[in-house]
This record gives sequence, structure tokens and C-alpha cells, in this order.
Amino acid sequence: LGLDSAAVRTRMVQRLRADGIADERVLAAFAEVPRHHFVDSALATQAYEDTSLPIGLGQTISKPSVVARMLSLAADGAGARARGSLGRVLEIGTGCGYQTALLARLGRHVVSIERLQPLHEKAKAHLAADAAVRRIRLVWGDGRLGHGPNAPYDTIVSAAGGEDLPPAWLAQLADGGRLVAPLQEGGRQALQVVDRDGERFVHQRFETVLF
Repeated sequence: LGLDSAAVRTRMVQRLRADGIADERVLAAFAEVPRHHFVDSALATQAYEDTSLPIGLGQTISKPSVVARMLSLAADGAGARARGSLGRVLEIGTGCGYQTALLARLGRHVVSIERLQPLHEKAKAHLAADAAVRRIRLVWGDGRLGHGPNAPYDTIVSAAGGEDLPPAWLAQLADGGRLVAPLQEGGRQALQVVDRDGERFVHQRFETVLF
């Protein structure tokens, strides 16, 4: 089916660019990571469409356009621009590991937490052969608690949305760091960005999304 061809990923990147994703580092990561390796073989032919796909246990791999938007927001933080990377990253919700692989190409080190053990194990299998695996640490646990042992983090990205931002996430965000997460607001979810400036947290609200 040609899914291992770079041309397939290039077409996805062209669609993302046409949709307004302009960060070349983000686009390069999408061009490199084979999304079809992270979905069930029966769904592989849909892997490069702009759609979410089931990964088991009632969870999904998010649409490429949504993932790209979140990573672009993370990369647009003042700290990330100054460093030229996302630095030390905390990902909440490993899922199948696809976004983890993208983050590993944008940051120096990624700690990713998954609360569902079968998905944690699936992500480990998916990422075992990834070229960036040395920069990834997978943790099975409660993402709302973050992961204190490796804090602080320059970037925190959450693939799961609740009605609030857990205090642990804000506490573990480094000074100058940026957090990107969907937040529940009146029955809808919207992307929330939080920048830390010392003990001050600056919140911005962006477009609605669905996780």
C-alpha cells in the first residue's frame, strides 16, 4: 500500500501546511514519524487521513491537525523559541505513543505518563524501535499527578482534557515554560496555553477541540 513511503507522509504535511501549520520543526517531525506504525493494521490505510482513530479501551489517536496545532503552540512559547527546542517535556496521556514520538523529535527528553496499563505497554512496543527512544521515558501512572522525579519541565502537553488544570502540572512547569492542554468549558473543550513567569501564570484560550 506504500505506507512506508515518505511521499505518503509528505502529502499529510502538505495538508497541515495548507491548514496553517507553519512551524518547520513540527512539520519535519510529522514527515519523519510513520503514523501507521501506531494504529491497528486494520486501520493502517486511514493513518494519514485527518481523522482520529480508535486505539482500544475507548481511547483514540488524535487527528494530525489537532496534534500539530498543539505542538505548534508549544513550540511558539518564548522559552522554546530561545532554546530552539521544547527542552524537557512532560506528556500527559501516552496513548499509542505517536505524539510521544513527535515530541521526542522536538525536545531533549520526554517523560510520558499513561494511566491505562494496556496502552502503556502498547506504546512501549510501538516506541521500542523508534530512532528517538533514548530520549523517551514511559511511566504508568496517574497523569494528574504529573511526574515529580523529573520535574521541572520546560514543556507540558496534555492529550486529555478535564475541567481544571491539576496543581501538580503548574507546580512542575519550569520558569519560562509553557503548558498546552484541552480544558472543559461549558460542555465544550478549548485549547488552553499557560506560560510561567516566576510565580505568575499567564493563561491564554484558543480554539475549541474535541478529545
